[in-house]
Amino acid sequence: MDVSLTEEQARELSSLIEGALGELSHEIADTDNARFRISLVERRQRLSEVADALRRGSPAAS
Repeated sequence: MDVSLTEEQARELSSLIEGALGELSHEIADTDNARFRISLVERRQRLSEVADALRRGSPAAS
């Protein structure tokens, strides 16, 4: 999937993702439920990939 964003939209999305990544890290550290922790770690990985793609200016999926 390809998505076209303006520079302003990309910056805003990047900011939202970085905030979510920070929140996820805290939530991962605080959860005692192993299954939930795994799902949070997987979500953090997917969001990190999107953040990386935004920094590179290329699609997240290859």
